[in-house]
Amino acid sequence: MDKIVVKGGERLIGEVEVGGSKNAALPIFAASLLTEGVNLLTNVPHLKDVDTIVRVLRNLGVKVGKEDRTYRIDATKASGHEAPYDLVKTMRASVLVLGPLVARLGKAMVSLPGGCAIGARPVNFHLKGLEMLGAKIELQHGYIEAKADRLKGATISFDTSTVGGTENLMMAATLAKGKTVLQNAAMEPEVVELAQVLNKMGARIDGMGTKVIQIEGVESLQATDHEIVPDRIEAGTLMAAAGLTRGNIKILNCPVRHLEAVISKLVESGMEIEVEGDGIRAAGSKRIRSVDVKTAPYPGFPTDMQAQLMVMMTLARGLSVISETIFENRFIHISELQRMGAEIRIEGNSAIVQGVEHLHGAPVMATDLRASASLILAGLAAEGVTEISRVYHLDRGYEGLDKKLANLGANIKRVKAD
Repeated sequence: MDKIVVKGGERLIGEVEVGGSKNAALPIFAASLLTEGVNLLTNVPHLKDVDTIVRVLRNLGVKVGKEDRTYRIDATKASGHEAPYDLVKTMRASVLVLGPLVARLGKAMVSLPGGCAIGARPVNFHLKGLEMLGAKIELQHGYIEAKADRLKGATISFDTSTVGGTENLMMAATLAKGKTVLQNAAMEPEVVELAQVLNKMGARIDGMGTKVIQIEGVESLQATDHEIVPDRIEAGTLMAAAGLTRGNIKILNCPVRHLEAVISKLVESGMEIEVEGDGIRAAGSKRIRSVDVKTAPYPGFPTDMQAQLMVMMTLARGLSVISETIFENRFIHISELQRMGAEIRIEGNSAIVQGVEHLHGAPVMATDLRASASLILAGLAAEGVTEISRVYHLDRGYEGLDKKLANLGANIKRVKAD
C-alpha cells in the first residue's frame, strides 16, 4: 500500500493541466448500456473508479477497448444483468447501471453500493423513482433486484436534490414509454453533460441544468462520440494549493464557468484568480483571510471542495465557520488536521476554525477521496514532513495529483508503506 510524503514550504510555480472529470465519465460509461454500436469516449482520466466501472460493464457482456485516455464501448450484445458485490463494493457510482439495465434489458440485479465513508447516501430515491416508472423492486441478500417489461413515464419529485438519483432515473426514462418529469432535479454540470450525451445518442431530454427535467421516451438509442469535460474539483483543488503555498500557477483546461462559487470564496480569502488566455491563473496572498462557507447543491459551494477550503482556513487570519449540509460524516478529516496543529471544533453540522500561524508535519491517515487531497494540501503548507497513508482513496478520483504538484515545485513523493 502506498503513502505520500510531503515536505512543506515550497511555493507552487508553473503550469498544470486539469484532467477529465470522474463524476462526468462514470455515468456516461453506464449510459453506454442503453445503446447499440460503438461509443467513443475521449479525455477519460486514468483512475481506479474508471477501472471499476469498466470491470462492471465487461461483467455485463459489454466490449470495452482502451487506448490511453480513449475508450471504445460496445454494448450491442450486452446480456448480463448482475453487478456483483466484489465489483460494486469499492465504488458507489456502480449503482448507476441499475436504471440502464432495467430500461434496456428488462431486469437488473445490483449489489447495494460502497464507496467513501462520508455518509449514508441511501439509494431509496433511485428505487422509489424506478417503482414509479413501473419497475418491480426487491431487496434480497444485499442486492437490488429490479424487473420491468417496459418502463412507463411518470412524474417524479425528489424530496432532496440527488445527483445519482437524477442521473439513474434520467437514463432509465430515455427508453420508457411516454413522458417522464423529474422535479427538484440536480443541476450539477455532470448531470447536464450526461443529458447532452444521451441526446446525442437519440434521447429527447429538455430542461437539464434546471430543477425540472423532461424526458420523452424513445424506442432505442445509438452510440455516439464524446469528449469528457475537465474535472472542476481537481481544478478547485489546484487553486487551493496555490493559495496555501502563496504560489502562482496557470491552470490549463479549467472549466471556469463550473467554478463560480469556488472562485468567489477563494478571491474573498485573498487569492488573485484571473482568466488568462487558454487557462486561469491562481495566485496566493501573503496571509489568507478567513471566510465562512456553507456547502450546497450546484450552483452552490460544492461539498467536494469543503475539506480543501477548510485547510486554507486553518492558516487564515481570524475565525471561519464551515457548514456541511450534504453529507453528515464529511468532517472525518478534522481529527487528522488537528494532529497537524489545526484549531477546529465541531458544533452540529458546522466546523469552527480558528486560524493558526503554522501547521506542523505529522503522520496522518486519509479517510475518503477529498480528505486525501486536503491532507496533501495541508502537508504542502506545513512546517516539516507529513506522511499521508491510505492514499488509495486519492487514486479513485485524482489522476497523478502528486506528480502534478511535484512538477509545480512541491517536495512530494509516493513511497511504498511498510
